[in-house]
Amino acid sequence: MLQHVYERAGMARYLTSLIIATDDERIEAAAKSFGAAVRMTRADHPSGTDRVAEVASAESAGLVVNIQGDEPLIDPAAIDAAVLPLAGDPSLRMGTLKKRIEDPREVHDPNVVKVVTDREGNAIYFSRAPIPWVRAEGGSGASRPGGACPIYKHVGLYVYRRDFLLSYPELPVGPLERAERLEQLRALENGYGIRVTETEYESMGVDTPADLERVRRLFAAGASGIGEHG
Repeated sequence: MLQHVYERAGMARYLTSLIIATDDERIEAAAKSFGAAVRMTRADHPSGTDRVAEVASAESAGLVVNIQGDEPLIDPAAIDAAVLPLAGDPSLRMGTLKKRIEDPREVHDPNVVKVVTDREGNAIYFSRAPIPWVRAEGGSGASRPGGACPIYKHVGLYVYRRDFLLSYPELPVGPLERAERLEQLRALENGYGIRVTETEYESMGVDTPADLERVRRLFAAGASGIGEHG
């Protein structure tokens, strides 16, 4: 799975190098087996962002992209879409992606993080709960994928300006991050904006055995054809 992520990320137009960051010697060995650059990090990082910051401190790239290692079908075009806003606007410190929810089951699934943005595409809030809550006439309502107010899920890929990323571990962890257990809320709670770009990429992270089996079925049914694209 890790090799699929690495090879697909390598097809993004705006990435100049790829590094696998881990504190697990088994992952290090797997990465080296297919020729990937790998950096061992401290084991006490509270989030993936903190781990990436450690690695970025020894690199000189102006922008750093954090790609999850459990996304074997990651779309290289989605990576580029997240990078472009920061590449074109030096005032932006952090960026990520969102995808319109089409499956109603995802709305109330706490493992599917939802995001709402302002008119400029800047994140207002991320939550495991359904947001926005669409209030129907008569005093009750429920968030749903269709209708005039679409619901978006967060795709967990991040782009950081290097200097901001290096300062990230020093930012205070606030009550919202603790409550939701969402590291990106640290930026919002400390007054930093996050530019969110819409994508058609359907994130398919492997978090459970059922997720792994679903991805295996996709590859067996011809998802390897996607591998030719990425």
